[in-house]
Amino acid sequence: MSSPVFPDTTTGAVAHDRLRALGVASLLVPGDAGYPAAIAGFNLRVAHRPDLVVAASSAADIAHAVRVAGELDLSVTVLGLGHGIQRVVDGGILITTTGLASVTVDPGQRTARVGAGTQWQAVLDAATPHGLAPLCGSSPLVGVVGYLLGGGVGPVARSYGFAADHVRELEVVTGTGDIVRADPTTDPELFWALRGGKHGLGIVTEVVLDLVPLATVFAGGLFFPASQARAVLQTWAEWSATVSDSVTTSVAVLRLPPLPHLPEPLRGQTVVHVRVAIVTDDADAAERIVAPLRAVGPRLIDAVTELPYAQIAMVHQDPTEPMPIVEGGALLSDLDADAVDALLAAAGPQADVPLVMVELRRLGGALGREPRHPNAVPGRDAAYSVFVIGAPVPELFPVLPGIIRGVLAALTPWRSPRSLPNFLGSANVAADYRGAWDPETRARLDAVRAAVDPRGVFGFDPEGVN
Repeated sequence: MSSPVFPDTTTGAVAHDRLRALGVASLLVPGDAGYPAAIAGFNLRVAHRPDLVVAASSAADIAHAVRVAGELDLSVTVLGLGHGIQRVVDGGILITTTGLASVTVDPGQRTARVGAGTQWQAVLDAATPHGLAPLCGSSPLVGVVGYLLGGGVGPVARSYGFAADHVRELEVVTGTGDIVRADPTTDPELFWALRGGKHGLGIVTEVVLDLVPLATVFAGGLFFPASQARAVLQTWAEWSATVSDSVTTSVAVLRLPPLPHLPEPLRGQTVVHVRVAIVTDDADAAERIVAPLRAVGPRLIDAVTELPYAQIAMVHQDPTEPMPIVEGGALLSDLDADAVDALLAAAGPQADVPLVMVELRRLGGALGREPRHPNAVPGRDAAYSVFVIGAPVPELFPVLPGIIRGVLAALTPWRSPRSLPNFLGSANVAADYRGAWDPETRARLDAVRAAVDPRGVFGFDPEGVN
C-alpha cells in the first residue's frame, strides 16, 4: 500500500491513524491502488473524492468511523449499490459495506436476515429453494438496504405493497456511533422513519425482512415498434386503470443503442416496452388479462409467459453494467388520454430528444394501503410514476437536466405533490425533494434525524439529497 496522500487537509490522515489504532483493518486513501475501484458506484457520472474510505467488515467498524468523524468534524457517507442519485462526496469519510454482505433465510418464519452491502440477487438465490421470494426491485443487482430505505417499488408491488412495508427490524449505527436495533417495540420512531425516510437517519448494517410464498409469476415484456407508440400507451393507460391488484405493470419508450447483445429487432431502434407481472396460478386467466395489450398490434418480441420468480429481472431487463446517468422522476395523480398525448409530444418517438427511457409505472393496489406498522413511505395516493433517463453521452450532461425537467413539466396538470425518493434524480429540483413528504411527515422525520444525528455527521441536506 502506498503512503497516504490527503488533498489540502491533514484531517483524513488523523482519521486514518485513529481508525487503524481502533482495529479497523481496511482503510483506503487517495493514492492507494484500490481507492478508485472502492469509490466507483453504478452511476459513472458521479466522481467521489473522499479523504478516507472505510471498507467496513462489521457494524463495529462503521461505529468507530462515525465516532471518529464526529470528533474531527468530518462528514460520513455510505456508498450506495443502486442506480439512484448520490451526492458527490468531496472530502470526509466514505464507507463501503460490501464486507457486511450476507443472507440467512428462515423458511419457517419466512424471513431473511440480510447484511448491508448485499444485492437483491443474493437474497433471490437464497430464498428460491424454499419457494419464497423477496420483494426486490426491477433490477436484482441493486442494494437491499438503500432500496428499502426509499420504499421499494418492485415488479409485483401492486400485489404486496412497498418492500419497506415488509421490514421486521433493522440494525443501525446512529450519528453518535451507537449500534441500535429498531423494530415495532424497540425504538419504534426510528423504525417508522427508516422505512421510507431514506436519508440522514443512520447507517443500516442489517435488516430482517419478510419473504412471500411465490415461486412463479405470469410475467415478461411486450415490445412494440415506435409507429404504434400512441396506440400502445393509450391502450395501456386505459387498461392499467382497471386491472386488479394482482397485476403490476409499466410501460417505457426506449431509444436503444445499436449494441450487439440486444436482440436484432430492438438493436438501434426506438420501441415501446410494456412490462407485466401477474401473481396468479391461473395461466388462462392471465392470458385474458394480457389480451387487450396484444390486441394493439404485432409485437417485435412477445415474452410474457409463466416465469420462475427467480427470473423476475426478465420483466424490466434493466442494464447490468455501470454507466453515466442523468435522471428525473415524478408522481402522477392520474393518467388520462390528454396526459399520454402530452408525454408523447414531449418525449415520444417523434420528439427529437436525447433520452434513452421514458417510463410510466402503474401504482395503486397494495401500494396505496398502509402496512400493519405504518412507515414514512410517501406517495401512497399516487396513481402512476414517471421516470426519465437521459442519453449516457458526457457532452450532453449540461443540457440533459433541463430536457428532463421539460418532460416532467409537460405533465404538470397531472402531477402529484409528493415524490418517491428512489425515483428522484439529478434532474429534479430542490422542491421535489422538499415535497416528497407532506409537511407533517417531513417535520417528524427531521425530529428523528436530530435525535439520532445531533452533530449532523451524515450531512443531511434538507434542500436536496444526502
